[in-house]
Amino acid sequence: MSWVQKLYETYEQSKGREPPGTSTLLPVSHFIQQAHVEITLDEHGNFISARTIGKEETVIPATEQSAGRVGRIPPPHPLCDKVQYCAADYPEMGGSKPSFFKEYEAQLAEWCANSPHSHPKAQSVLTYVRKRQVVADLVREDVLHLGADGKLLTRWASETQAPELFRVLTAKSGERDQGDAFIRWHVREPGNPCTAVWEDASLQDAWAKFDASTKEAVGVCMVTGEMQASLALSHPKRIRHSGDGAKLISANDSSGYTFRGRFTDDTGQQACGVSYEVTQKAHNALRWLIQRQAYRNGDQVVVSWAVAGKPIPDPLGNSLTLMLAGIAVQQQSATPELSLDDDAGQAFAKRLNLALAGYRANIGPPDDIVVMGLDSATPGRMAITYYRELTGSEFLERIEAWHKAHAWPQNFGKELKFVGAPAPRDIAEAAFGVRPRGRAICRVKVPVGVGHSSVAEGNCVVVRRGGE
Repeated sequence: MSWVQKLYETYEQSKGREPPGTSTLLPVSHFIQQAHVEITLDEHGNFISARTIGKEETVIPATEQSAGRVGRIPPPHPLCDKVQYCAADYPEMGGSKPSFFKEYEAQLAEWCANSPHSHPKAQSVLTYVRKRQVVADLVREDVLHLGADGKLLTRWASETQAPELFRVLTAKSGERDQGDAFIRWHVREPGNPCTAVWEDASLQDAWAKFDASTKEAVGVCMVTGEMQASLALSHPKRIRHSGDGAKLISANDSSGYTFRGRFTDDTGQQACGVSYEVTQKAHNALRWLIQRQAYRNGDQVVVSWAVAGKPIPDPLGNSLTLMLAGIAVQQQSATPELSLDDDAGQAFAKRLNLALAGYRANIGPPDDIVVMGLDSATPGRMAITYYRELTGSEFLERIEAWHKAHAWPQNFGKELKFVGAPAPRDIAEAAFGVRPRGRAICRVKVPVGVGHSSVAEGNCVVVRRGGE
């Protein structure tokens, strides 16, 4: 479980200290969901306004079950959710899907009415949804749309342009169910300038504490060593992107037959227990790292990071990327072109050393550096295809050795020429070619000269370097 521990430590080191301009680490018991509709209420739960917002990624509270919900009866999210969950009048207005308002209301009421961790904004939302007029209010605001029969439309048959909501909802068999529209809330409170529930840190903290109080499975956490930790029964998905259903940790042997060896339980706890807080923080850290600094190749992801949250060079970048991204970039010339003809690579070596010196000033020899590769062969399972922990000094020494040992003149067109090592992706494309859609690669010749195009014949692909 070393990778979980390193990610957990990364979360603890980086939370609240994220670099400027980057996304923030998600709180525990929250995840990101695309919202389509925004409803504004006052502190008493009275409706003020509503509007369509397209597709806006929103941080929402979630339970352990709702974060990975699937099946015929998907569990509700505690606050922000689809119309078919939040609207009691969805069925009577012609909703074509089952209504889950009863389950949504019960869960929200448990948080607001029966818990010391309730929050005023959540109580306002509960008061409003209990008025049973969510769909009616959204129709009046021209957010949802009814047909001549007074029922919610599933097709826009008019010759006029379809409303914005119909353009953002996903069509199934040519129909768009307006019950799929996802709602997020604004609550206006006197003296509180923060009206968005997804930006209110006090609400996020209140939900996290309430959610933690509901955990029943207790045991040893293999990461922290805590003996009476609240264990996770389900682990997060949506790691590489918002539509990613693959999980790194999964045990669902409650039905069917899977050989378990000496284990007898169907939850996986006998094999390994991880606390809910640890798995949430570790997966949130991995998701954050992938979003901001990972190399992607289809479903394959390679990410490297310093556990202390310090900047490190990209191991999959070329030498120019390394030098321009170095801390000492202000000391470099604006012209990336270098020549080996006169100085036997001395200028390149100086620039490379200057860039690495900037990183060494921040990364100490004992600092932990992790390189991790992920891939999935099926939609529901993900594997760690590569994992290596290095000290800061060893990592930088390997980066330096690669760029010095494999440097030669790179030619990516008139605007980009430099001396240095190519990126691994450039090497792979030069050697094996690129597979465009609908075309097969039958043969690629070895380049005659450095930086020249690879040549293909007949119906083969021509692989080119840069703009040549």
